[in-house]
Amino acid sequence: MMEPTVLPRSEHAISRREIDPDALKVLYRLREHGFIAYLVGGSVRDLMLGRRPKDFDIGTSAHPYEIKKLFRNCWIIGRRFRLAHVKFGLKTIEVATFRRQVADVPGEPAETPDSPLPEQTNAIADNVAFIHRDNSFGTPEEDAFRRDFTVNGMFYDIATFSVIDYVGGLEDLKKRVIRSIGDPNVRFVEDPVRMLRAVVMASRLDFQLDPDVIAAIERHRELIREASPARMIEEYYKILRSGSAAKTFHALDETGLLSLVTPELANAGERFYESLNALDAWRRQHPDIPASLTNPILLGALVGPLGLLPPEAKPAHPPKPPRPGKRVREPLSERVSIGMLPLARRDVDRFRHITMLIPRLNEQALSIRQQRSIVHRPAFDETLTWLEIFGTDEDLIEVWKEQKAEHAASAPGHHPAADDAAPEGPPRGPRRKRRRGRGGRHRRAPQES
Repeated sequence: MMEPTVLPRSEHAISRREIDPDALKVLYRLREHGFIAYLVGGSVRDLMLGRRPKDFDIGTSAHPYEIKKLFRNCWIIGRRFRLAHVKFGLKTIEVATFRRQVADVPGEPAETPDSPLPEQTNAIADNVAFIHRDNSFGTPEEDAFRRDFTVNGMFYDIATFSVIDYVGGLEDLKKRVIRSIGDPNVRFVEDPVRMLRAVVMASRLDFQLDPDVIAAIERHRELIREASPARMIEEYYKILRSGSAAKTFHALDETGLLSLVTPELANAGERFYESLNALDAWRRQHPDIPASLTNPILLGALVGPLGLLPPEAKPAHPPKPPRPGKRVREPLSERVSIGMLPLARRDVDRFRHITMLIPRLNEQALSIRQQRSIVHRPAFDETLTWLEIFGTDEDLIEVWKEQKAEHAASAPGHHPAADDAAPEGPPRGPRRKRRRGRGGRHRRAPQES
């Protein structure tokens, strides 16, 4: 067994005050029941760098069904690997059992991203199907060596408040280097998306790529074409939400990955990067990703400046004439694409709605009825966000925010006094109708003798 580098509390800057309180609840409960529980991955890296983590993931020695027994708000997900998602409202804390490579198990074949599921499963507690082959659990050391890059392979131990490093992540963190765990020529062939993630991480953290990583990307970059298109569009949306999109797309262009995934964006001009710079500047004003930064806005920032928005879809066959009064809708399952990226038709259409609504917001003489109609359009809030990012008229945005507040206050059934009133007890359900006897009269309750 390899001895890890252990950084005691006195030698690092991670404080429990910086860790999500719900993540702390999960860590403490696992520890109370005798399990090892570490904060893992990018959250440890970001805390060491003084950055605010996006997610707080947990690694533990507890098996998925054991985690589920400890948390009523837990759901088991995953086909290849069982993960526990502990829900706190809209927030999810991901808890994963320490794993090892299946190839490390005697007699088992090497594991690949497309390995089929075994046919035999065993039922376990809480009716969770537990797949032994795909859930090859291991030690923290084995789990660390499964991870992609050294700066993502560190653990934070809630029991001792120390940072544990098996893979040299602390040293690379000081050097500000993105280095692969294991041979990058092997790791990038296993999962080509790791090449993109290496470039993204280096750009976002302002790190340098290890020379072996650069050489492996040059050698294997064509394999990015074999990555899942749906997975790649999600990676692009993460880049656009990161606050460092312009720098990242420059780096992807320099490594040749951008021309393989989205050739339309390769060698893009100033207008494209001006759009990304505006998006980055707005995103950096918010400590967390705003809910209003939706996929249609990101899509518009990506392809709008270059005029790459796909044309409106036309049906291959003329539709049957609808029945009188029936509303015809285009199916949401239709897709368009940029390069190898599939774009959801609903996102493309919503961005078109945003672009069509912007001129309406600039009109001067609008009646009260027209204003109310605009405020209640589905794309209104996204249009205001678009104007905050790319617009130049701050007064226009404030005027429409006031209009929205006024129309919300004057909406039927709105009682301003009730907004600040606290309920005195639990909410009452709907009033039930009294049962009637014959002749429409109310039945009397029987008298006690």
